[in-house]
Amino acid sequence: MAAARSHRSVRTLGALKAAGYRPRSVKIELRDNLRQRIRAGERLFPGIVGYDRTVIPGVVNALLAGHDFILLGLRGQAKTRLLRSLTGYLDEEVPVLAGTELNDDPLAPISTQGRRLIDEHGDDAPVEWLPREARYNEKLATPDVSIADLLGDIDPIKAATRKLTFADPEVIHFGIVPRTNRGIFAINELPDLAPRIQVGLLNILEERDLQIRGFPVRIPLDLLLVFSANPEDYTNRGTIITPLKDRISSQILTHYPADAEMAAEITAQEAWTERDGAEVVVPRDVRLLIEEISIAARDSDLVDQTSGVSARVAIAALELLVSNLERRALATGDSPAHPRLVDLHMLLPAITGKVEMVYEGEQQGVEVVARQLVGQAVREVFDRRFPEVGKEVGSGGEDDTGPYAGIVAWFAAGNQVELSDEQPFADYEAELAKVPGLLELAGSVESGPPEARALAAETILEGLHQHLKLSRQDLDSRISYKEMVKFQLLKPKRRSGRGGPEVN
Repeated sequence: MAAARSHRSVRTLGALKAAGYRPRSVKIELRDNLRQRIRAGERLFPGIVGYDRTVIPGVVNALLAGHDFILLGLRGQAKTRLLRSLTGYLDEEVPVLAGTELNDDPLAPISTQGRRLIDEHGDDAPVEWLPREARYNEKLATPDVSIADLLGDIDPIKAATRKLTFADPEVIHFGIVPRTNRGIFAINELPDLAPRIQVGLLNILEERDLQIRGFPVRIPLDLLLVFSANPEDYTNRGTIITPLKDRISSQILTHYPADAEMAAEITAQEAWTERDGAEVVVPRDVRLLIEEISIAARDSDLVDQTSGVSARVAIAALELLVSNLERRALATGDSPAHPRLVDLHMLLPAITGKVEMVYEGEQQGVEVVARQLVGQAVREVFDRRFPEVGKEVGSGGEDDTGPYAGIVAWFAAGNQVELSDEQPFADYEAELAKVPGLLELAGSVESGPPEARALAAETILEGLHQHLKLSRQDLDSRISYKEMVKFQLLKPKRRSGRGGPEVN
C-alpha cells in the first residue's frame, strides 16, 4: 500500500498493479499503522486525556487483536471522540473501483457492479482514491432505526427503471453499513437499537457477510465495527441482546477523570476561553474549583449516579465564567477582569441542565441542589487552603482568639458585607476591606495580586458560611454575609398548621 499511496496519479487497474499494490483488510491496515506508531513512540490518541493507563491500552490491544469492540461508560466520557479518532490509523488514501457503491478493492471486488466493471474493462477499469475521512461512518441508535437504514433493502423502483428482476442482486439499495465497506462503522448508544435490528448485525460480526431480506447472494464485507453504550443498568430504554454481546470481541470500560487536575486539563482543552475583546484571567485555582463542582455532583446522594455527570458540566461552566468576566469587564472597565466567588451563581445554567436528580433531589429543586454542589466545592477548597474551622479554640466561636475570631465578632455586632458580580473591583475590594483582618488573613495564604487576595478573602467568608459560622443571603446578582444567629432569629415565623402555634 505504501507504494500505491505515493502514486496518486494511478487511475487504472493496470497502473495500480504496476505500482505494486497489494490488498489487505481494514483490520490488518489498522494493525500495521498502529504498530508503526507504537514503534516510533508517538502519542497514540492526541486529544484524549486521562486514559493513557486504562482505556487506551484496551483499545490498542483490541486493534492489535483485530477485535470489534464496544466502549461502555457514562455520559461525557469521550467515547464518541475516541471512536472517531480511529480514522488516524487508516491509510491516508486507498484505491477503489470508480463509481462502485461498496468501495470495491480493485484487486478483490465484492459487488456485482465491481466484478462487471472489471469484466468489461479489464486493466483499463477506472480507479479512484478514497480519503480516510470518507471511510468512517457512524449511526446514532434510536428505536426507529430500521434494517433498511443499516443494511439495505430491495429497491422496486430501481428494478422497474432498469428492467431487472428481483433475482438480480443489483436491485438492492445498500444501507450505511455496507457503504462503509473497507472502513470503520460505529453505532452510538447501542442499547437503544431495537432487539430485532440488533439481530441483523449478528452475521456481519461473526460471518462478515451481508444478507438482505433473505437474498440468496452473500456479500463479504471488510469492516471494523465499533460501538458505544451507557451501562445497561442505566439505559432503561433497551439492552444489548446476549448473542450480540457475545460477538463483540472486546468490552472496554471508560471512566471520568481521576482527579481535579486531570479534569481541568480536559476542560482547558475543550472550553472556548480565548475571546476577542475584553481581557479576562481565570487562574488555575479557579479552574480546579470548577472541577470540584462536578466531583461534588458525582459524590452527591441527590444526583442520579447511574446517569453520570458529564465532563460537559465543567466545560460549559468555565465558558459561562469567562462570559461573566467579559460582561463585567465591558461594563466596569476592569481590565483584566478576575473571577470572584459571587460569579459562581452565574454558572448554575451549566449545572441544572446536565445533572439528573434522584427523587430527593427533585423534591428539593434542581437549582437548590446546584447551589449546594457549588457550596460543597468551595468548602473543599477552603478546607485545603485555610486554617481549620470548628475543631479547636481559636476557630471562630464564642470567646475565640483564633484567626477567624475578629471576623465572626464583627458580623456578630450586626455588620454585613454585600458583594456583587457587577461591582467594579475597587468597590468589591472596599466591601471586603470593611471586615477587620479579612484581607490580611487572605494575604497570609494568597501572595498573588490584589484580585487573588480578594478572591481568597471571599473564600474565607464562604468557608465560614459552609461551616455555619456566618449566614448568607442570595439576592439576584448580590450576596450578603451576616451573623448566623441573628439572621436565624429574624427569620419570619410560620405556623405549624391552621390555628397551630408559631414555630421558627
